[in-house]
Amino acid sequence: MSPLPATRFVDVRGTRIRVRESGDPAGEPVLLLHGIGRSLEDWDDQHAHLAGYRVVAADLAGFGYSDRVPGPATLEKLADTAVATLDALGETRPAHLMGNSLGGAVALLISVRHPDRVTSLVLADPAGFGSEVTPALRILGVPVLGRFLLGRFDARAARQTERSLFVDRSLVTEERVQRGLDIGRRPEFAQTFLDIATGLGTVQGVRPGWRRALLAAAARAPRPTLVVWGERDLILPASQLRAAARALPHVTTHVFGRVGHMPQIEAAGEFAALALGHIGSRAETTAVRAPVPAGAGRVAAVPGA
Repeated sequence: MSPLPATRFVDVRGTRIRVRESGDPAGEPVLLLHGIGRSLEDWDDQHAHLAGYRVVAADLAGFGYSDRVPGPATLEKLADTAVATLDALGETRPAHLMGNSLGGAVALLISVRHPDRVTSLVLADPAGFGSEVTPALRILGVPVLGRFLLGRFDARAARQTERSLFVDRSLVTEERVQRGLDIGRRPEFAQTFLDIATGLGTVQGVRPGWRRALLAAAARAPRPTLVVWGERDLILPASQLRAAARALPHVTTHVFGRVGHMPQIEAAGEFAALALGHIGSRAETTAVRAPVPAGAGRVAAVPGA
């Protein structure tokens, strides 16, 4: 496999955002968005598969190695900064958005706030479709306790985090553990994490208000959407896929067996085949499709549903 292009920083309205660009500059743009506390490396396995597209993977503002946007971090700021990152790179065409976990919620929000910038959506184990979430994130959503725990983030915690993401433990590499530790020690990390965790959730789970508003808005202005889930996701349960099918009647769904929270890594080839099929077929539909009856999307068997 060819080495990945190096990352670089781009100035986005005065904020340094880290990106990795690959593929064909003339191809249709694809924007890759990672989850909470993560980085653009979570999409490294997909660059080769997307070689025919102009691919931009970005560290969300305040996460990875990107700087924070001034003021408290919010889902809206993450979404708007992601779009502004494309602008800063000279890319103003509508893009295919792929988001994992929190990145899935960011991608969906972009489709609502900036509908003219979105061609299609591929959401991998996305946040926003249910209240259930791993107890670790619920605890970190308690302001004082969360700050205390994040301040004690160490190599053991970094390893435990990686182990929670994958069924295949060979993917819990020293490189991933060290990167998680490095990112977790950055000054921007704890405050951004706490802002998002407390803004979107409580100790009881994901807040319903923002989820309902986002899903209702997305249903009114649909884009061709593929939602996939790892059957053994310990962060966000695969049963939430049913909620995705109910909330977004234009959605297509798929479950990966024996896969955890990051199918774009753990089932990279199968994920790429589905994603490429989805974004490649969007010309056969329209950018904005009329809703079809709820449940009409393809829904694989979902554990616990």
